[in-house]
Amino acid sequence: MRAIEITEFGGPEVLKVGDVPDPVAGDGQVLITVDHAGINYADTHQVENSYLQASKLPMIPGGEVVGHTADGRRVVALVGSGGYAEKAVAHAPYAWDVPEGVTDGQALALVLQGTTAWHLLKTSTHFQPGESVLVHAGAGGVGSLAIQLAKHWGAGRVIATASSDEKRKQALELGADAAIDGTPEGLKDRIIEANGGKPVDIVLEMVGGPTFDESFAALAKFGRLVTFGAASREAAAPIESGRLMKGSKTVVGFWLADCFGDPRLLGEPLTELFGLVADGALRPIVGGEYKLSEVATAHEDMRARRTVGKLVLDPTH
Repeated sequence: MRAIEITEFGGPEVLKVGDVPDPVAGDGQVLITVDHAGINYADTHQVENSYLQASKLPMIPGGEVVGHTADGRRVVALVGSGGYAEKAVAHAPYAWDVPEGVTDGQALALVLQGTTAWHLLKTSTHFQPGESVLVHAGAGGVGSLAIQLAKHWGAGRVIATASSDEKRKQALELGADAAIDGTPEGLKDRIIEANGGKPVDIVLEMVGGPTFDESFAALAKFGRLVTFGAASREAAAPIESGRLMKGSKTVVGFWLADCFGDPRLLGEPLTELFGLVADGALRPIVGGEYKLSEVATAHEDMRARRTVGKLVLDPTH
């Protein structure tokens, strides 16, 4: 089968199309003929071996697929790796039937980024109606869904950051009450100004470095910041215990992989998200589709912040 198999770690330049043997499903697994695969920012870390979990070579990147099983089911599945290919194998509990009316791109947006947004608000920050929420990268896969979920669940005010006027406009169209430039310099002041002169209750942060520092400084008393990425590839300044105590602030980390041990932690949020899409209350944004031979371009576009919403890969071309 055709696949992207990397034999050395690096940037987008190591992503090349090749022919590899078809995968074989073992006990408790299902073989999926892939119609589309998801492309995530985390894949760029996986390919260069800078992710939280070390990668091993040779490797086929790609953590999620949507396609068909031998018995005709249309499923979306988390595969860990192996998604950038014409066929992939998933453990059966992590392959969920896709309801009618949900497109491939929407299903891929929900299975990983949608469940991440769900857990960031429900599990990590214990969001309550009426609270203010700052969403970084509001035009991105997780951010675009987090804006909508926060508004749907009764946020008092949702503020998004984005890197361009076009992306900020999209965040407003998705329901954000304000959209601001996410550049770190002066970010704390812009956040507070966008929140009517008040610090924010919740921050969803995935940039790291000085963006994390400025966001923490903009937290209200009893505020919660959840970090779930480091897109800047920079480390934030250490936070001393006294800075947490003053203002009774909370910093928590989230990594969706920690939910993988219990399929219910993914399946139950996914069922709710599918229902919201069917009701028209949630609109996953599919920002672009790439051919298998164009996956390096997709990674370049993500790293350069040229993309919005969910990116999908067509392994058949």
